[in-house]
Amino acid sequence: MNILIGIIGIVVFIGLAWLMSNNKKQINFKAVGIMILLQVIITWLLLNTKGGLKLIEVISNGFSKVISYGTEGINFVVGGWIPEGQSPFFVNVLLIIVFTSTLLSILTHLRILPLVIKYIGGLLSKVTGLPTVESFNAVNSIFFGQSESILAIKSQLDTLDKNRLFIVSTSAMASVSASIVGAYMTMLPAKYVLVAMILNMFSALIMASIVAPIGKDIKEKEIDIKDIVQSKNIFDAIGIGALDGGKVVLIVSAMLIAYIGLLALINGVLNGLLGFDLNTIMGYVFAPIAFLMGVPASEMVTAGSIMGTKLVANEFVAIMQFQPLIETLSDRTVGIISTFLISFAAFGSIGIISGSIQAINGEKAKEVSSFGLKMLLVATMSSALSATIVGLFM
Repeated sequence: MNILIGIIGIVVFIGLAWLMSNNKKQINFKAVGIMILLQVIITWLLLNTKGGLKLIEVISNGFSKVISYGTEGINFVVGGWIPEGQSPFFVNVLLIIVFTSTLLSILTHLRILPLVIKYIGGLLSKVTGLPTVESFNAVNSIFFGQSESILAIKSQLDTLDKNRLFIVSTSAMASVSASIVGAYMTMLPAKYVLVAMILNMFSALIMASIVAPIGKDIKEKEIDIKDIVQSKNIFDAIGIGALDGGKVVLIVSAMLIAYIGLLALINGVLNGLLGFDLNTIMGYVFAPIAFLMGVPASEMVTAGSIMGTKLVANEFVAIMQFQPLIETLSDRTVGIISTFLISFAAFGSIGIISGSIQAINGEKAKEVSSFGLKMLLVATMSSALSATIVGLFM
């Protein structure tokens, strides 16, 4: 029954994307079928085979080791500030982003990451038949944040029509940055974080290319990895990575203070006036979607509440709401919702992506603003598709 519900969920999400399509005759169903098949195979290999589970364990242990090295720097700066036995979120989760961002910047400067992204993107393009730019951007979005992934294709923006721009922007929103994966892994089961990163790459391409199909006559330009590399030397790369990580820490901290405070205010007002809070409302609104994703009926309202929090706030706020509940929920719900939470799909991301493109091309930024809400809906549907596929193997 769980598998049947999951299959129905996939059909419903794909069907909704088809209904939203602005050119149903141009949909590349072959590419869609190939990518869904790849998602199923990858998820099965990673979650249901000894080799896959071992690979996830190795990667997870690798991240843990990296985090332990970063903790040395954190302890040097804030050591002695934290009372014994305490575990502040800012110190134990957010500050590690500075270190992982620095590592990412070094690997980028050394051309290691750009070359990996370029060739994996090229392979994906050949397998699916989708254009190189969209494929490159989808892979690039696994490693870099929304702004950085857009900047990496800045020389390509002029050649992108509205549909192609929609796909690129949706891929950026449906992804997460590798620099904050370590933070996610301290809060959620590592295997679902890693699987979600891969699945979201495909899900965003699937959903966005159905909603905004790409024509056959397109102009392709050579991908220049120089657009990704911004540093002049290794020390510059270290400085850029550290400062970028620090900015992310401050931005996330500010957003958490604002959103958690506002949600508490809204919940207080609603409780006083109506006797129930916003979480309850969102729980019932998103419960049907959670059920289609494979969440058991007894837990779908709780899951829906977390999904709604992510949409109106961000993934960190939702993860913090979800984390205390993990021990009380079924493994199935934990896997599905953990996968759903690993993306930037939230209202605030519309402004981030639009602003990033505005810095490069004002005309293209106007186009992004015009389809901002649609982009958010499709990116959220992409997260739901990834989570549903994970649910098939729970």
